[in-house]
Amino acid sequence: AALTVRFLTRRFIGEYGDMEFIYSHNLTVDGREILFHIWDVPSSQEQAEDGSSEEKRIQWADSFVLVYSICDRASFDILPLKIQFIKAAKEGQSQEKVPIVIVGNKRDLHHQRVVSSEEGRLLALSLDCGFYEVSAAE
Repeated sequence: AALTVRFLTRRFIGEYGDMEFIYSHNLTVDGREILFHIWDVPSSQEQAEDGSSEEKRIQWADSFVLVYSICDRASFDILPLKIQFIKAAKEGQSQEKVPIVIVGNKRDLHHQRVVSSEEGRLLALSLDCGFYEVSAAE
């Protein structure tokens, strides 16, 4: 949620509840006006749901940004399963590759890091995804 709000408002807010939100945002990219719809789902909510809710979100989306905390190994370790689920649902219907980006957040908390940048890059490479490390706070 912090990363989504930072993208939309350029402000950092450190604490969020476990609420699901859909945001809409216009942005000019390469001279074209793009309307983004962002379905922001906290991981704690995803884990408590059945697969049909997650399947509905996957069918709704055109691309995916999966965010983990570099300070939380469990948030990183769940990514391969999530990406396989997304690819099976989306790529099974068409021949097109689904755009997926893995984002390691909390780069500013390097002293609490438990997932290396190299691990993130290697995972993204092995799953044919994009990769970035960022800090929503910075």
